[in-house]
Amino acid sequence: MRPDCVDAPAKLERLTVDFSFDLAVIGGGIVGLSVALEAVQRFPGLRVGLVEKESGVARHQTGHNSGVIHSGVYYKPGSLKARNCVAGAAAMVRFCQEHSLQYEICGKVIVAIDQSEIAGLKELHQRGIANGVSGIEMIGVQRLKELEPHCTGAAALQIPGTGIVDYSTVAEKFSEIIRAKGGQVLTDCEVQAIRKTSSGVVLETTRGDIEAAWVVNCAGLQSDRIARLAGDDNGVKIIPFRGEYYELAVGRRQLVRNLIYPVADPRFPFLGVHFTRRIQGGIEVGPNAVLAFKREGYKKSSFSMRDAVESISYPGFWRMASKYWSSGIAEYYRSLNKRAFTAALQKLVPEVRSSDLRPGGAGVRAQAVDNSGRLLDDFSIVRSERMIHVCNVPSPAATASLVIGKQVIEMASSQFQFAAA
Repeated sequence: MRPDCVDAPAKLERLTVDFSFDLAVIGGGIVGLSVALEAVQRFPGLRVGLVEKESGVARHQTGHNSGVIHSGVYYKPGSLKARNCVAGAAAMVRFCQEHSLQYEICGKVIVAIDQSEIAGLKELHQRGIANGVSGIEMIGVQRLKELEPHCTGAAALQIPGTGIVDYSTVAEKFSEIIRAKGGQVLTDCEVQAIRKTSSGVVLETTRGDIEAAWVVNCAGLQSDRIARLAGDDNGVKIIPFRGEYYELAVGRRQLVRNLIYPVADPRFPFLGVHFTRRIQGGIEVGPNAVLAFKREGYKKSSFSMRDAVESISYPGFWRMASKYWSSGIAEYYRSLNKRAFTAALQKLVPEVRSSDLRPGGAGVRAQAVDNSGRLLDDFSIVRSERMIHVCNVPSPAATASLVIGKQVIEMASSQFQFAAA
């Protein structure tokens, strides 16, 4: 039975549509899928549809994710990231257990390479404690060598609860459950225009018109554009940053047992070049974080005139660049110079050589930047009439996806006034 809805839509203004839903979710990444999943589970009678422009789900940020189940150590206490990450990691592990998905709690170390980084390491330790990270511990050189024999440093944080998983597999399972519970997942369905009517929202897509009473925008790299299509410019622009990775050669994987991270620069929402064991096997190293000239461009040669012009014509981009130009140059230098990239890795694992590195994958981060040039570091979810825009959900969004989905649907049920069947 369909749930009672206060202010439920009357007959929409257009007489013919191709699909009709109570709730439409735009974006088939892990966050959009988690929102649709929570909707079909919490409100069994609600007609839920998810629209994705690609031929399958998890084709962009989710499918290019490093696969880490983050612990929550990095984030400012009290932030949405901090509150959601610890709970989200536990929820992700439970989900994998319930559905027999492969995962592993392997732990990681964050390493201070010398005495100058000890203060930063202690700050991370305090953040981890404040955020409720279980088992976090400051360790010395001897214990570090026991955990990672080839790693060097002055001290480290051990975080035993960090894990690894394949988020593409998780996303596919979300999609499977959504369909099994009566929701629809429409792929090859790109939103081209949005019209708000007196009683709902019409999405004009490549598969025809879709009417919905309410819409949640989880479009990731395209989220700001979707907001503008709806007339809801929130004052931020997505600036894409490509993260470029190498992999360790098969015969050199013994240099790293699990995950090794540096002490991150607190000014940036990036974690620095690090070593990550993948659930499918292999050791990924990186990333460099460089400006991408195409929002969904995973190669150095990827270029979109529209995307490039949008980025460089945005005043916030130049204000950001003026603040961080030196770090940006260093990232580009490592991107273009394999020897410089190797030197960054050798600060953590001195035995790594350039010849050990094989070309790896790349991902593109949807980084929201405001007009002042500020990098939005926390999650940002904005309400508007008949819509909710998930504007900025960078890492650890995959880890926290199940919790984010619950929060968005809680917000939606309050704003849109769904009621359980």
